[in-house]
This record gives sequence, C-alpha cells and structure tokens, in this order.
Amino acid sequence: MKLTIVGCSGSFPGPQSPASCYLVTTVREGRTWRILLDLGNGSLGALQRYIDLREIDAVFLSHLHPDHYMDLCGLHVAVHWDPAGWGQDRIPVWGPSGTADRMAVAYGLALDPGMHEDFDFRTWTEAEAVSFGPFTITPYPVSHPVEEAYALRVEVNEPNEFGEPETHVLTYSGDTDACDGLVAAAVNADLFLCEAAFHEGRDDAIQGVHLTGKRAGEVATDAGAKRLLLTHLPVWNDANLSIDEARGSYAGKLAVAVAGVSYTV
Repeated sequence: MKLTIVGCSGSFPGPQSPASCYLVTTVREGRTWRILLDLGNGSLGALQRYIDLREIDAVFLSHLHPDHYMDLCGLHVAVHWDPAGWGQDRIPVWGPSGTADRMAVAYGLALDPGMHEDFDFRTWTEAEAVSFGPFTITPYPVSHPVEEAYALRVEVNEPNEFGEPETHVLTYSGDTDACDGLVAAAVNADLFLCEAAFHEGRDDAIQGVHLTGKRAGEVATDAGAKRLLLTHLPVWNDANLSIDEARGSYAGKLAVAVAGVSYTV
C-alpha cells in the first residue's frame, strides 16, 4: 500500500501545499486501486499530477469542514461537464450523514438531484467496516467541533517477502483532539497519519479541536503505532517544533508529512 501526500496544509491551503488530501494505492491481481482520503480545497489540481481523475475509485471523507471536502465541487464539474463525456460510473463517496446535501448547497444546486448524478453518496456508520476492492476502511468517531468527525483505519492484506498474506494498516486521524476513538483507530498501525495543528504553550489549553505534537505522540504511544507522520500543520506552525513536541512523547519513527512525497505502508 502506498500513501501519497497530495495536500497536508492545516485548515486552508498554504504556499507549499493544498489542504488535506491523501492518495492511497495498492495493486491487486494486476489492477491498481486508487482511493482518496479527503479532498480539501486546492487539492484537485495537485491530484492531477499523480493520476487522471477518471482513475479515482472512491473518496472517503473524514468530516465536513471545507479543508477536507470542498474540492468535491471541482470534481463534480470535471465529471458532469466534461465535453468528451465522463465515460465512467458514478464515483462512490463515503462521508458523514448529510454529505450529499452539503455538496449541493456548496455549489448552489437543488438538493434533488444535487450531485447524485455524479457521485454515489454513502454514509458512515461508526466503527462499521466498509469493504471496497482490496481495502477495508473503518470509521471511528473522534473529537472535533462538527456534527460528525471520523478517524479512518485503512487495512489491506498484501503478501510479505515470503508470499504469505499480511495485513497492513494506515490510520488517518482526520481532525481531532485526543480521544478513545482515535486510539482505537490507530492500534498497531503500520503508519499513523496524524494531525498536529496546535502547539504546546500556544494552543494546548483548547480542548476538543486539534492535537499538538505532544498529544499526537501520546496517542501514537498509547495505540502502539509503528510510525507517526504528523500532518495538517497550518502555515503559521513550526514543523521542527511539532517534531520536538512529538519526540517527547513518542519513541518510534517520526516525520512531518510533505506534499508530493510518497510513503510505503
């Protein structure tokens, strides 16, 4: 399983990166599967550096803040108004309840049909796994000031060096403060892609919104995650400080996500 950081800027696009969007790929029986975790503002353009939009197999949304879903509007245009015709099935989109209506309102469309002609909207049920191609995606409710927010646990069974089946786990925090759901989502994850939008001493008194590097490290330690990749850093954050905070609470492999970089899970 490969993770490509399409966008990782926290809360809004920055000069070096769009907002949140992560491309996850794996090969099964000669066929490459491509899914997206979030599609935040600014990410649709950057995504086309890596794949043709017709190659998107599905989109999985963590929550309905614009920096995590808004470029579905642009994808709607690409699907609906391509002069040559889209020529593909509707794109499955998993998200919180109300995702379809939120997208219609965002683009000024009537709720019926809204974007249903282009996207096959499906709703998360907390802790209920979704099987999609070779992927199993499980949403865990987390702590963020929006009606529904989820961390996403992505699992794929792939052969190891001896040809034996082995489960590989990528956990994506979405946006959240420390909570039991986040720990559950990240248990024994091979790679924990975790937000760290806050800094100790500046934001740590704020509860129920975002993690600091220290809090992210504590969650990774509690979950037994094997690697921690900090993401969703706003433009005003110091990445080195985030690393230092996390290093004080997590002893495993640690880095900050960089747009355009790919990681093997």
